[in-house]
Amino acid sequence: MRVPTAIAVTSADLVLPAPDRHTPGAALLHPPEQLDLDSALAETGALLERHGHLVALVPPWLPRTTVQRLHTVRAILETDRIALLGIDLPPLGTALLARQLRQLSVCDFSPGVIASAARLLSHYIYAGALLGSVAKLDRVRVPVGLGAHARSWSPSAQFAVMAHPKPHLAKLGGGGSQGAHGPRGAVLPAGPEFATHLTFARGQLTSDWVAAELAPAWQVQGVLENPLPASSPGWWGTPKLVEFAAGIPDLSVLYQLVASVRREECRWCGLELIGDRCGFCAAPLTAPPPPASGSASASTARSRP
Repeated sequence: MRVPTAIAVTSADLVLPAPDRHTPGAALLHPPEQLDLDSALAETGALLERHGHLVALVPPWLPRTTVQRLHTVRAILETDRIALLGIDLPPLGTALLARQLRQLSVCDFSPGVIASAARLLSHYIYAGALLGSVAKLDRVRVPVGLGAHARSWSPSAQFAVMAHPKPHLAKLGGGGSQGAHGPRGAVLPAGPEFATHLTFARGQLTSDWVAAELAPAWQVQGVLENPLPASSPGWWGTPKLVEFAAGIPDLSVLYQLVASVRREECRWCGLELIGDRCGFCAAPLTAPPPPASGSASASTARSRP
C-alpha cells in the first residue's frame, strides 16, 4: 500500500481538522526553541523513512530561525526528497492550503506534482480578516490610506480586509452590522465564483459578521470555526480580528483541477511537476536563455587590453 507524501507545517495551530476519515494529518516540524538540531534531524529522517517525500509549507512570516532550521536540516540530510515551499498566504489561508495538500496526498499524484500543485491551489484561496484597526497593517500586504489609518482610532471602527487573491480594504459600519457596504459606497470584492467552504477564527474582536453576513454573501456551502493561529495577530497587525479563509473543499474538484494541468519532467531532478517550477529543487521548467552572441562578443572585446 502506497504511503502518502508527508505534508508538514511548523505549528500545530496550522493543522485544520480533516474533512473525512481518508485525509491524513499533517506532520509537525518543531521550531528551534522546541527541538534541538539532533532531534530535528531524527524527526525529519523518520518522516522520510516512512513517507518517502516531505512537502513543507514555509510562509514568509515564519521567524528567521525557523526557516534557517528547515534549510539546515535539509542540507545536513543531503536529500532531494524535501520540498520547502514558499507560500505567501495569511496564517489561516496557509492552514487551509495545507489541508488541501493533505487531501491530495492520498491520490495517485507523484510527490513532485503534489508539491508544485501548492502554487496552483493557492490562487483559489480567498483569505482575509475583519479587523478592529488597520493602524499597523503592513502596506505591502494591503494598501491602507491615511483616512483608514485615522478611522482606526475610532472605538467602533471595523474593517473588512482581503489579502488574497487581491488586496482590498473596506470600512464597515459600527459593529460591522452593515454587511459588505460601508460609507461612500465602499464594498467588498466579489467572492469566489466556485463552491467553497469558509473557515474562520476569532481573536479579540466580538463580531458575527463573517459567519452571519460574509458567508451568505459569498454563498459558501459550509462554515467552520477554528482556533486562531498564534501568528495571526502579528500578521494582521492587531489582536482585534476575526480571520477567515475560503477554499475548495471537495477532493474530486481539487483532483480534477490538478489533473487538468499538463505534467512535465524537471530538467534538474527528474521529478514530475505542473506549472513552471519544481517544488523540490526549485528549478524552472525551462532553462534561462543564453546571453546573445553579440553581447557576449562585445563583453569579450571590452575585457581585452
